Amino acid sequence: MQQRRVVFVIFEGFQSLDLSGPFEVFQQAGWPDPGYDCRTVAPVAGPVRSASGLRVHADHGIGDLDPTGIDTLVVAGGTGVDDAVRDPALVAWIAEAATTARRITSVCSGVFLLAATGLLTGRRVTTHWSRDAQLRREHPGLTVDTRPIFVRDGRVWTSAGVTAGMDLALALVEDDLGRQAAHAVAQRLVLFLRRPGSQAQFSVPLWSAQPATDPIRTAVSAVHADPGAPHTLADLAGRAGLSPRHLQRRFTAELGMGPAEYVERVRVEAAQRALTGGDEPVTTIARRCGLGSSESLRRAFHRHCGVTPTDYRNRFRTTDDHA
Repeated sequence: MQQRRVVFVIFEGFQSLDLSGPFEVFQQAGWPDPGYDCRTVAPVAGPVRSASGLRVHADHGIGDLDPTGIDTLVVAGGTGVDDAVRDPALVAWIAEAATTARRITSVCSGVFLLAATGLLTGRRVTTHWSRDAQLRREHPGLTVDTRPIFVRDGRVWTSAGVTAGMDLALALVEDDLGRQAAHAVAQRLVLFLRRPGSQAQFSVPLWSAQPATDPIRTAVSAVHADPGAPHTLADLAGRAGLSPRHLQRRFTAELGMGPAEYVERVRVEAAQRALTGGDEPVTTIARRCGLGSSESLRRAFHRHCGVTPTDYRNRFRTTDDHA
């Protein structure tokens, strides 16, 4: 198999997992024969210190690696990216390499370096959720969507933070070599269950703001304790000791969304756990999690996960089910 050249761009303060995770995925593809020729490039060849202090030896500096002939360009992110975008020589090298590469990709905040080249204008991209506002502010010409773990827009692929780079790399391998090859890599790396790009970056308890007052905290606790209970606005207002209108206003102010949306998200999360943890029929899960019918569950999954419940189960079923 002809090797495809993959070049990883790193810099002082890069996130080490943005490099090592995707690097291992590509190295495993085609095993035992390497399907990819993976190289690292930095402003200067030699040891490069990551954000965590781990030092990685860059194979090349931008002065000695021809930016042409690259199949896939992968730009790592990390806390050092804000300094890296101010390095005109590095940005110019990335721009030249990105112009001729078949694919250009970034992991996490590496998208800022790609954006600095001007080649992403008008593209839909993602990055780590914590960089959302900064990316929108500094590059208003981009369509920023930090909900998915990775986004493809033509030959441009961008991903969310850290481990999402491995999901991106698996998707790239599948794009090149097929689903079976990507699945084999995931098995060897004990990833096995490959997340689709549309999978959300995080679940309800992580992305949701925390309630600031006892009445809203009581309502939220009731939803998590039994997602399948009715949880109408009147029910939650009664638990919180507030009028429905007051609850709606307070809930939205403290959590950034209304009670109905919050309840649905918690129910979808409960259905996700049920789908991957057993063999109950989808209709039973929908009913037990408070989503009513299988069609209602399907619509909720489409809104929040971008996949059908059956596809989610097939992708994320626990490894014991496949033993």
